Amino acid sequence: AGCRGHAPETPKPNDPIFAKTLAHIVGCNADALSVCEMHARSLGYNTMVLSHRVQGEAREIGRFYAALLHHVVDRGQPLAAPACILAGGETTVTLRNPRGKGGRNQEMALSVALDIDGLPNCVFLSAGTDGTDGPTDAAGAFADGWTIAHARTRGMRFFSSFLRDNDSYNFFSQLGDLFITGPTGTNVMDVQIMLVS
Repeated sequence: AGCRGHAPETPKPNDPIFAKTLAHIVGCNADALSVCEMHARSLGYNTMVLSHRVQGEAREIGRFYAALLHHVVDRGQPLAAPACILAGGETTVTLRNPRGKGGRNQEMALSVALDIDGLPNCVFLSAGTDGTDGPTDAAGAFADGWTIAHARTRGMRFFSSFLRDNDSYNFFSQLGDLFITGPTGTNVMDVQIMLVS
């Protein structure tokens, strides 16, 4: 309709229509991480915010976070336990199986779960602050050192195939490890929380 002249052209930034318009950013990912950090400190955790600009392939970022958790558990670095490491941003997923169900946060959590199998005293959460992760009802998922063992006791097998097939939702839903909040009414990207006790 616009090309044929039946609808007005989209206003440009200097259009007078915007003369009385104000826009205020009232929150961002760094703010969300700051509040998480303050709460973790109040609970007695040693805290660190890695970044509020995390980008990249979700499963690869998950492998990095898993390596970081191993380092904290094994060496007490970069923080001694009890430790809370926070990060945020927005990763991506390369879709390999269009029939798989999940989102970037669930995929990241599954990647972490596979790499921390058997690692004690740690838990990982990745979640979208809007309450939605991909085309699912979950905001994200939890993983810990016993996630894969729990899957084994439920009769699940071929865990890496869930990651390969972008089917993290169906993996975590069988374990009850999805993080479901419903719509939150806000969106300041994603948050990752790593705890080591």
